Amino acid sequence: MVVSAGLLKWVLRFYPPLFFQRIWVVNIEKDFSGLQVNISKSILNRNYNRSIFGGTIFSAADVCYPVLFHQLLSRKGYKVAVWSRSAHIDFLKKSNGTIKFGISLSDKDISEAEQVLNEHGKHIKSYPIVIYNNNGDVCVNVMCEVYIRNLNFKKSRNEQGVHE
Repeated sequence: MVVSAGLLKWVLRFYPPLFFQRIWVVNIEKDFSGLQVNISKSILNRNYNRSIFGGTIFSAADVCYPVLFHQLLSRKGYKVAVWSRSAHIDFLKKSNGTIKFGISLSDKDISEAEQVLNEHGKHIKSYPIVIYNNNGDVCVNVMCEVYIRNLNFKKSRNEQGVHE
């Protein structure tokens, strides 16, 4: 579904898996090239060590790139399925208060995805997310592997194994 950046921001803010973990989408760029997220520590997302639960941090990171790619590519006329295929998370520093991150997709990222989708029908690539505390210290590094499938991609006869 194609929606405006403002509407998507509010939908994500009140999407229960994000809302109840205190994950707040601060902004989504109007062209869907980036977004900013804050995660506030609360009784609902605090772990045994009194820091933000790692699952909360992953939940925040999990949705970002797929949502941006889906909106960007849908606006360009693609019918796509997009999701986070995997992630690698390095927890570097205990996160005792609000943590935040921003991500952005460059024109190169977008054109590369389009080219691969047009040639092969699917694109799989990892994208970074660096999460900071209020002091500007890096708390978490995440690499999100995003899977994008062009649902309208048709293989040529030779790619299908048909030989003339």
